[in-house]
Amino acid sequence: MTDRNESPRGEDQPVAIRFADGFLHVTLQDGRIISTPLVWYPRLVEASPEQLANYELGLTGIHWPDIDEDLSVAGMLRGSRPPQRQQDMWVETA
Repeated sequence: MTDRNESPRGEDQPVAIRFADGFLHVTLQDGRIISTPLVWYPRLVEASPEQLANYELGLTGIHWPDIDEDLSVAGMLRGSRPPQRQQDMWVETA
């Protein structure tokens, strides 16, 4: 995990993802697997299989260009839910 003032650690880099049993599973460079509930990510839940399959792994997270969704490994390691969109406004969830 990275601190705001630290560079990303190589062992935290995502190397693979999969969806199973209602979870997003992200494999990190060092072999750890982070699993978070898919319902935390409404854009992913609503996406087609083709959109889900079109993702890009970066140094610090995952990007789905077709649905404009970005998830950070640091946020997943903290267990942070991303902000949810309600009526064209961004709100933080508890």
